Amino acid sequence: MPQSFHDLTFDQLREVIVAAGLRPAHAGTLWNTLHFKAMADPLAREDLLPPLRKWLTQVLGDGSWTLDVPPATLDTPSSDGLTHKFLLRMADAQEIETVIMGYPGRHTACVSTQAGCAMGCVFCATGQMGFVRHLRPGEIVAQVLHAQRAVRAKGEKKGLRNLVFMGMGEPLHNYDAVMTALDIICDTRGLNIGPSKISVSTVGVVPGILRMAAENRPYNLAVSLHAATEEERAKLIPANQRWPLADLIAACRSYNAQTGRRIFFAWTLIEGVNDTPEHARRIAELLHGLDAHINLIPLNRTDGYIGTESSDSSADTFHRILQEAGFPCTIRQRRGIDVSAGCGQLKAEKNRRKTAV
Repeated sequence: MPQSFHDLTFDQLREVIVAAGLRPAHAGTLWNTLHFKAMADPLAREDLLPPLRKWLTQVLGDGSWTLDVPPATLDTPSSDGLTHKFLLRMADAQEIETVIMGYPGRHTACVSTQAGCAMGCVFCATGQMGFVRHLRPGEIVAQVLHAQRAVRAKGEKKGLRNLVFMGMGEPLHNYDAVMTALDIICDTRGLNIGPSKISVSTVGVVPGILRMAAENRPYNLAVSLHAATEEERAKLIPANQRWPLADLIAACRSYNAQTGRRIFFAWTLIEGVNDTPEHARRIAELLHGLDAHINLIPLNRTDGYIGTESSDSSADTFHRILQEAGFPCTIRQRRGIDVSAGCGQLKAEKNRRKTAV
């Protein structure tokens, strides 16, 4: 299996270049081509010096090296003109989702880290399809580059500003590949997306949270909470049996103490399940003393879960209680509903169409 240039950090790429007998400066040129210019075909760059062009032509031609440039099998813009969802096909035919969300003055990409997911959250389309495999660093980086090219094609010269690792998969279940990909994405010589503009979401993989704290990773941590008691959370998130809520909150307190960084907690509002005033008061008690911001997200419906989103009045009451308890709290606007923008929904929809045929 050939290795991909997109799997490499800058230092690793330079080692490969030098080992091939080329000058180290060629590493900077190739890195700039792949990551700053985000070119899908580095040989299309007209000013490549002959030694680098000759070597690239040879190693890409004989298959000893490859590139991660997955084609989009579905390319779906939403009717609001702000959300754009892609289904990208990997070399082994696995398909993953990447979403671009437009906001005033900025674009955010939502990135997948696995094909499928092992966490099994009952209301999540990706969790319903099960785990297939981890993505390599290059397959994660490739999504960001794809999104960068798409944003620039719209005339947005600044390109992407924010990244959220909240697509298909559990990022902290694929920890090493995700962190290598982030090293590549944050490199100031390439994509140069600042760590403060990147959020890594987890359903509560406690060892990963503690490792992020110990390694002082500078990214925003987002924790999917969804319930404030062990019993209620276990019904929604099977992973709670492996990493109980008490252990998760202890890890979050440790993360706060070690890093000094705020944690963003996500709460999917499901009518009659976790959206009552009592649920809101339980959150306030559970997170007391934590530096926390709570994002309330109305449920994106899936065929595999019978729940529905909370009413506006329930969401507003929930929001008010948390704010009165002293927590910064935001009701997130649902985006891209018409293009199945919730993680896993586009792939699930495509699979259903195949089955129907």
